[in-house]
Amino acid sequence: MANQTCVRGCRGRIACVQPDLAIVRNGAATRVISNSRRSTWTADAFYYNDKFELGESRFGKVLIANRGEIACRVIATCKRLGIKTVAVYSAADADSPFVHMADEAIFIGPPPSTHSYLNIDAILDAIRTTGAEAVHPGYGFLSESYIFARKLASMDVVFVGPNPEAIRLMGDKVVSKSIAAKIGVNCIPGSEKEVDDADEALKIAKVLGSWFVVTSLSIFHDQLMAIVLTGYPVVVKALAGGGGKGMRIARDDTELLEALRLSREEAEASFGDDRLLLERCLISPRHIEVQVLCDKYGTALHLYERDCSIQRRNQKVVEEAPSPFFTSSTDLRRRICDQAIALARAVGYDSVGTVEFLFDDRSQDFYFLEMNTRLQVEHPVTECITGVDIVHQMLRVAKGHRLLYRQEDISTHGWAMECRVCAEDPRKALGLPSVGQLTSYREPSHIRGVRCDSGVVEGSEISVFYDALICKLVAYGGDRKVVLDVMAKALDSFIIRGLTTNLPLLRDIVSEAGFVSGEFTTDHLLRIYPNGFRGAQLHEAEVYQLIALASVVNAKAVLRNHMDVNKIANKPFHLVVSVAEDTTSVKVQVTRKDDFFEVKLEPSSSRESSARVLRVMNNFNLADDIIEQKFDERETRIFQLRGRNHVGDVCLQYRGSVFWLRIRPEKAAALESAFITPCRRKKKPKVPISALRAPLPGRVTSISVDVGQEVEAGQELCVLEAMKMRNSLNAAHSGIVKAVNVRQGQTVAEGEVILELE
Repeated sequence: MANQTCVRGCRGRIACVQPDLAIVRNGAATRVISNSRRSTWTADAFYYNDKFELGESRFGKVLIANRGEIACRVIATCKRLGIKTVAVYSAADADSPFVHMADEAIFIGPPPSTHSYLNIDAILDAIRTTGAEAVHPGYGFLSESYIFARKLASMDVVFVGPNPEAIRLMGDKVVSKSIAAKIGVNCIPGSEKEVDDADEALKIAKVLGSWFVVTSLSIFHDQLMAIVLTGYPVVVKALAGGGGKGMRIARDDTELLEALRLSREEAEASFGDDRLLLERCLISPRHIEVQVLCDKYGTALHLYERDCSIQRRNQKVVEEAPSPFFTSSTDLRRRICDQAIALARAVGYDSVGTVEFLFDDRSQDFYFLEMNTRLQVEHPVTECITGVDIVHQMLRVAKGHRLLYRQEDISTHGWAMECRVCAEDPRKALGLPSVGQLTSYREPSHIRGVRCDSGVVEGSEISVFYDALICKLVAYGGDRKVVLDVMAKALDSFIIRGLTTNLPLLRDIVSEAGFVSGEFTTDHLLRIYPNGFRGAQLHEAEVYQLIALASVVNAKAVLRNHMDVNKIANKPFHLVVSVAEDTTSVKVQVTRKDDFFEVKLEPSSSRESSARVLRVMNNFNLADDIIEQKFDERETRIFQLRGRNHVGDVCLQYRGSVFWLRIRPEKAAALESAFITPCRRKKKPKVPISALRAPLPGRVTSISVDVGQEVEAGQELCVLEAMKMRNSLNAAHSGIVKAVNVRQGQTVAEGEVILELE
């Protein structure tokens, strides 16, 4: 039976292909029917294995103590169940989609999260005002605050999550590791309590080095000796929270001291808790996590694993389920899932949670990392392969209902992958935050096998106050190869204008050989982009295809402007085309045929003996954003037409990267070559080495130097906070501080001069 597409309505855009069985309500009864008998699906059919009892009680009103896409996600399920919702919002989110989606919305404070989404008193006031029976915390912010959960309990308000004691035990990473070790779960060695000061941290780092000698003798000798002598690398981690916030790797004493300070500040800003611990840093592990689902009656189930190994700066970029690593190792899958369930039972867990592990290829074993006592960002991939509405089951359990599953009732169907589409510039450290307005925004939810979870619409602002996530782009299909193809098409078709995004990086990842093979670890991006990401690196054939398509776009524009659509059939266009700053030009002849354009490209070097001829289908107009072409090949290539300028240059987006193609009529190009310096793309003026400029927009949280002070190369000058991450800006060379142009707490734009050295 063929799969069908189902569509559910979160701001009109969430879609996914589902397996052939779906639970559908029919009056007072619930029945299972085949997808082959229907062509369009509602939200009920999306969650084909979402079990509940007819007529069971539900909350009347739920407040969502969060924002953005996760608030939209929770509201969508509540609406489907007939539950009223309350949104809380900061001044920066006053016009956000989640505010409009909710039945009620309460203002809770200014943009900084410490004054709004982390402000417990403001949220409690909103609960009293609206009479909400329960609070869903989403992820981040207060989702793992046992203090918040206890305060709700004292008000007879239900916290949609685990009991406060389970949050406390698992939220403290030192305590959770101790519990895990006692029940036989493998653990990464580290500090046995919070790290109080720098001296203690330096001592612990040396102890961790001696452990590594015993357990990792298979490492190359030189690398092993470095670890024996120094104890590095180590990981500095926040005791509370997750998501990579408050987490840094240190490779020597200097980096450790800096990591302690910045991680402490980051943890306080993100979770309201600045406590830290140290752990041994495993070299090139895989990051595997297990989704658990428990109720208040002792039922503890797993929904299998997710692979989250594609990361940068300890933050996940691409997630998938199941893990490609476990496809040939069912024993490892069984062991890791069993350990996750054992840990959940040990702390009396009674909600949705995620147990995270690192798998070490050298020892061929996995180690407990942490347990996130909340809904996980990447939960949609698990929903896609199991058919369970995880948010619905959270609400059911919080209301006091039993889970209606046995472990054997939960199986996986197909494969799912999630790409985190973020407002980031991937050419800067694989993704420094970007801000701005979404001047044009269209999700690829029309593509079969695609689901989009987002909290933005066209016109939304991405600000410096919160994380950079725009959309969780999920592809689903029968196997991993199908999913990779669907994801590539979805990324190519995702239209975002107005700010810089990580679409080029994501598109490159899903086509990269190591990722496609399934052979990757947490340092994969650093290994394939050792000098940073530089955009899509095109093969020669792809460059010619870009030139051919741009030439046709140019020709169609000329014809339209001259109101003479038949001219090209009789008289070909002769053009000279070059890509971006490349000085190599290609002579092109464009001739219109019946339903296509014939594009002849003259040899660009002595190695080519004959011209290339490409066929460009006349299947688009100049107002189209998306252009699909085959170029006499079986594979369809997807381009985005980004724009044209007044002299005929064409801007195309291909594989996520943007390319400007300089196009001139052949005679005009000859004149330019003879009399005018070739017109090239303007280069940014060189920045004097004495000027420290903001590498990204953000808020200056501290200034470490004064005017007249001598500084050494590498010395910290200031700290810039952007989207809850702290970035230390250091001196490029030694000198004397000539001027400080900003003050602590000031917001700066990208490129703004913060201070000057002489």
